[in-house]
Amino acid sequence: MTLFSAIKNTTAAQLLTRAAALGLDLVIPPRCLSCGISIARGGDVCSACWRTLTFIDRPICNRCGLPFEIDIGPQALCAPCLGTSGRVTKFRAALAYDEASKQLVLPFKHADRLDCAPAFARWMARAGAELLGRSDLITAVPLHSKRLLARRYNQAAVLALAIGAETGVPAVPDLLVRIRATPSQGGLSHEGRRQNVRGAFAPNPSRIDRIKGARILIVDDVHTTGASLEEAARTLVGAGAIQVDALTLCRVVRATDMG
Repeated sequence: MTLFSAIKNTTAAQLLTRAAALGLDLVIPPRCLSCGISIARGGDVCSACWRTLTFIDRPICNRCGLPFEIDIGPQALCAPCLGTSGRVTKFRAALAYDEASKQLVLPFKHADRLDCAPAFARWMARAGAELLGRSDLITAVPLHSKRLLARRYNQAAVLALAIGAETGVPAVPDLLVRIRATPSQGGLSHEGRRQNVRGAFAPNPSRIDRIKGARILIVDDVHTTGASLEEAARTLVGAGAIQVDALTLCRVVRATDMG
């Protein structure tokens, strides 16, 4: 493609956006999203930080997305998924939650690092390609109004919108509302987490028509036990969704979990 044809097929808005980005890079050189060193392209991580990230890829559990050490078939399930079921049909995650990914997740979640969202969306879109291909809508695990006021944004909603922009799947982050302020999940057992979020969500009254009959992909930042995702899915199915999958930026992976 020639330069002329590339310009001809690009909208004025896209050209202005690219020009603005180039101008900003000249004034403020792009930096690695993780360590902050100067890099060639904005919205990315440096090669050293990239090598520290553990991207989750096949072989994985066909339901929960837990990585396996050996390939035992595309339909294989991990031991917990063999013995249990839930409202979430399939889970997928882009990264293992470890010290390297924490350097990205925690600033994004608590320190206004929203500039990370486009890169995260690209990684999540790759990890969740199968789920995105069968989803009508993307939504997010909601925050309670008190926590939203303190934090000023819902990181899950930011991710949902960024994935929607990346893939073209419609993002409606507010299909659910959080009707109960729950204590932190940190330190709780799996059953404690499940009880902690029980009844915490409700369908957004203004979005009921969007939920009914829809195949929905629900997004969050970290999958620990899946309790919040399962409760959100239970609420969506109760409001008429016909299928709910879950996609997260990271998931907890322990060596003892891997089969």
